[in-house]
Amino acid sequence: MYGSCAHLFFFFFFCYFNLPLAFCVLHHSGGYNGDFVFDDSEAIINNKDLNPDTPLSNIWKNDFWGSNLSSNSSHKSYRPLTVLTFRINYLLAGGLHPIGFHMLNVALHCVISVLMIDVFAILIGGLVHDGRGVKLNLSPKASFLAALFFAAHPVHTESVAGIVGRADLLCALFFQLSFLVYCKAFQGGDKKFSVLWIFSSILLCAVAMLCKEQGITVLVSENMYPFERVAGQIKLYAISCHSFGPNDLWIDFYFLLVLLFLGGSFLLYARWRIMGTGPPSFTEVDNPASFAENVILRIVNYNYYYSLNAWLLLCPWWLCFDWSMGCVPLIKSATDWRIVWPLLLWCCLMGLVYQALCSQDSNKRRLLTLGFSRETEPVIDFIGLMSSLTFSFLAQVHYNVGKNLADRGNQSAAVKYYREAVRLHPKYVHAMNNLGNILKERNELEEAEELLSSAVHIQPDFAAAWMNLGIVQNSLKKFDKAEQSYWNAIKFRKKYPDCYYNLGRLYADLNRSIDALNAWRNATMLKPDHSLAWNNMVILLDNTGNLAQAELIGKEALKILPKDHTIMFSLANVLGKQEKYKESEGFFLNALKINPNVASCHGNLAVLYHRWGKLDLAKRHYELSLRLDPNAPGTKENYNMLKRKLEQRQRTVG
Repeated sequence: MYGSCAHLFFFFFFCYFNLPLAFCVLHHSGGYNGDFVFDDSEAIINNKDLNPDTPLSNIWKNDFWGSNLSSNSSHKSYRPLTVLTFRINYLLAGGLHPIGFHMLNVALHCVISVLMIDVFAILIGGLVHDGRGVKLNLSPKASFLAALFFAAHPVHTESVAGIVGRADLLCALFFQLSFLVYCKAFQGGDKKFSVLWIFSSILLCAVAMLCKEQGITVLVSENMYPFERVAGQIKLYAISCHSFGPNDLWIDFYFLLVLLFLGGSFLLYARWRIMGTGPPSFTEVDNPASFAENVILRIVNYNYYYSLNAWLLLCPWWLCFDWSMGCVPLIKSATDWRIVWPLLLWCCLMGLVYQALCSQDSNKRRLLTLGFSRETEPVIDFIGLMSSLTFSFLAQVHYNVGKNLADRGNQSAAVKYYREAVRLHPKYVHAMNNLGNILKERNELEEAEELLSSAVHIQPDFAAAWMNLGIVQNSLKKFDKAEQSYWNAIKFRKKYPDCYYNLGRLYADLNRSIDALNAWRNATMLKPDHSLAWNNMVILLDNTGNLAQAELIGKEALKILPKDHTIMFSLANVLGKQEKYKESEGFFLNALKINPNVASCHGNLAVLYHRWGKLDLAKRHYELSLRLDPNAPGTKENYNMLKRKLEQRQRTVG
């Protein structure tokens, strides 16, 4: 009998904690072998902070997308711990292999779902302890079933299947831990709490914020918890008459609120300083509701987002991997029938608030009070009411598809999607910019100029679009306009090395050599590993006969970029012209060790040997150059000259 009971206990224990795990794995197993898609390209593939060669300290200086927080283009999304987990994935897998990223996301969702058993136990059954201070679960079946439902809820799909959803998952995990640790502060009795556990909870809240900004909202839930404990014993009319229980209950209540308020204020201040003491700047594309015609329409649209998200919690039939402007059109007049939904939502909420304050059932008052402060879905991926605050940050679907195709080299298909994005939203400046870039590369310069001009007209501080417009105008020989566009880009983004590089190219085309060198020097000061800027300085100095200065610049560059074969090649040419043949030979050979299939490098090394009198070596490298590129300019003529010289030498010897 004892053995049977023990087996039954262990079976129940196994099912209790492993069924949520099984639900998670089964529900999300279809996405484990997915690729990097959409926002993954910017947050992971193009994010240099994931590379082990990048200093680890960079993740504390840059935003989620790898841009410096001080940059005008940064969205100030400071999530260093999330980026750190991406970096660990990269390190363990030896590169960008998506399966490891997906598996960790699923594992995190499993852990969160198991922890939800404890969270739901407190939400449903309340925080109750026995005489020894051990927490009791008064609703084991309800909390278990709620956790199962949570594990399989479709609304979590984006956060788990999308790798960038890692921020939601990590934030949710530490959100839960902060709340559970906070609840441990009350295990010593109903009227006392442990300050140490409260501070531990605030620390975990800070960790949640370092995974995603919404982690701060756990303090809202915790601020409501002491009120919930009081609300379970006191009704609204009693509060209004001040005829409630012992004063020490309210003293503890106020002291706890002060602790949480001070902790939250400190975290918000720290976050504000990290952002640079100013908010990020958003355009109409980023936040369409905030650009509605008047305040009334803005409020109506914000509340429509609330109602839409609340409905998705109950009936997730309309899910999308990316909420575009086409998915949720703005409400622009009182005749729009959708205005009914915000009204219905607030009617329901007001009814629930009344019940939370005035119900005769203390358990109902407690449950409703906690329910308002702790929507279960915002706890995890904030797709509920809290997520509406970040609703406007998501990009257009067509734009993301186009960007993904462009990253894969399918520019023709990308153009189609970018055009559709611009058609759906004529002020979508990022789509205009990317489309303009592709058209520039396809030499469709007039249309590219028109698109980029429209983009900077709509968003005058769009530095990247100004730079790209300058490149197009330079190609169209509109040099004055190109120069002005470059300076506009630098005006709105002070530290813009690529723009200085392109400005230098413009000056070089105009034979303004000093200005070109100054622009490229600025590029290398802002970005010391800017290979193209270094190389162009060496080439320009070489072409203008400043060989000694070109040599100095080339050697300076190689101290920073010791394996850059293009700079080695340019420096070798400079040294060869100075008849420093041995040193020049060394740089040519080192460049060929790094990249042995460069025809021009073999050809120029052959010229060096030709001048140096090492004719056999010259012949060998001429032949290698012609084998790699039979049409290499000048190589065939030089080779024929060498063959005649060798034939003449043989006749002389004979």
